Amino acid sequence: MQDTELLARAEAWLAEDPDPETREELAKLIGSADTKALAERFAGTLQFGTAGLRGELGAGPMRMNRSVVIRAAAGLAAYLKGKGEAGGLVVVGYDARHKSADFARDTAAVMTGAGLRAAVLPRPLPTPVLAFAIRHLGAVAGVEVTASHNPPRDNGYKVYLGDGSQIVPPADAEIAAEIAAIRTLHDVPRPDSGWETLDEDVLGAYLARTDAVLAPDSPRTARTVYTAMHGVGKETLLAAFARAGFPEPVLVAEQADPDPDFPTVAFPNPEEPGAMDLSFAAARTADPDLIIANDPDADRCAVAVKDGEDWRMLRGDEVGALLAAHLVARGARGVFAESIVSSSLLGRIAEKAGLPYEETLTGFKWIARVDGLRYGYEEALGYCVDPEGVRDKDGITAALLVTELASTLKEQGRTLLDALDDLAVAHGLHATDQLSVRVDDLAIITKAMAALREAPPAELAGLRVARAEDLTQGTATLPPTDGLRYTLDGEYRARVIVRPSGTEPKLKCYLEAVIPVEAHSDLASARAEGTRVLDAIKRDLSAAAGI
Repeated sequence: MQDTELLARAEAWLAEDPDPETREELAKLIGSADTKALAERFAGTLQFGTAGLRGELGAGPMRMNRSVVIRAAAGLAAYLKGKGEAGGLVVVGYDARHKSADFARDTAAVMTGAGLRAAVLPRPLPTPVLAFAIRHLGAVAGVEVTASHNPPRDNGYKVYLGDGSQIVPPADAEIAAEIAAIRTLHDVPRPDSGWETLDEDVLGAYLARTDAVLAPDSPRTARTVYTAMHGVGKETLLAAFARAGFPEPVLVAEQADPDPDFPTVAFPNPEEPGAMDLSFAAARTADPDLIIANDPDADRCAVAVKDGEDWRMLRGDEVGALLAAHLVARGARGVFAESIVSSSLLGRIAEKAGLPYEETLTGFKWIARVDGLRYGYEEALGYCVDPEGVRDKDGITAALLVTELASTLKEQGRTLLDALDDLAVAHGLHATDQLSVRVDDLAIITKAMAALREAPPAELAGLRVARAEDLTQGTATLPPTDGLRYTLDGEYRARVIVRPSGTEPKLKCYLEAVIPVEAHSDLASARAEGTRVLDAIKRDLSAAAGI
């Protein structure tokens, strides 16, 4: 793009920008003729996809800002009206990030101006409350303004349809086409009023629904340390735990209240190194039975336990298997589902219990759409334990269910680690790990995927690659997606899946090896062997991908 064209585009954007903050930012860049910074902001547009929108806050079409959000809302409104939903209700929720309340208000204004009805949640609340409200209120769609566990400079825009689950193709492309058709913001009516701000009744209805997650007569004795990770989970989780009769969680005070700057963590994601350090410190003092952590919008749930003399995070696959086995023990019926990047242990638990099982593409937008779903999980700390109430991952109800399990085990003098040992003996030790590479330049991810496609590895960790699948072609059971899957020869049933993250600048590689276990006495050697195999796969995969 020529400098003159770049400056002209920036001037045109500035003339429409309704936000004084981004107007000031853009005016300074234009005034100083900072063409490098302008080019970053005007190199294209944030792409609306199955994750909605997510990006860095700032001025211009490549950033998250009010202009981009107004266009997205107008595109969604046009899509809904085109589907015969004129006059339907759209529920809007938001977290406590920078600009979230502004983006929610703009969305409500656009929906109202388009002739739809809009209702905004009463305050920043967990994403699962919004997913619940869509079904509870009979809405035709919902919007959650959140960037989940992304860095503080980011925000996002997640879209749900009337079934309460996130959009999937072709809806994403159809909405994107409507967004692209908007010529100017001056064509988008945005009244100053006309939408409803919901009262606390919607949260009360959600909390009442959380009671159904637990068995009526289950023990409620497990003690917890809890961190909200500077997000919006605290009040809702504490209310849910109080209703259930669990001991009041000990709060990680430094992270208990919403703070959009996330001052105590490099990334507000329980999976990231260092994010749980304050929780571990609190647990060393409080000596609870487990640690519970939500991510900032509280749709994910992390669990940590005492292992020897200190604390460690359980993997999402470990928690996913524990919750599945707990529901089976309680007599749950229905389909158990997970994404292809999650451990195959769930399938073995379901098979032994005589329950149907399904694999989906990555993301709860797919898991939540499984017919007859009773339980779904994904290794990235996402669990759907009440699909009739919330057709998405829910970090509040997952926390309740895992604390019920910990209480049940506590009454038996056992722990979550004991339950994991039992699963390993029953089904084999399902050792999982992840090779995750965060990049500043997305071209690195493109290059790595191309390298693997052009020269697929013949073996990993000394195990022959028996089958290499390019998932862009789809399979008999899965629609196309940007990913690669390798199935390895040998008794360990090892497999590898490689994919770019849909929400972060990361290349993610998911590894699994199943180590046979005859008895509890074999577990230590099985874990050592699992670690050896996965480390070797990581080493060889890194070399093959050039990362």
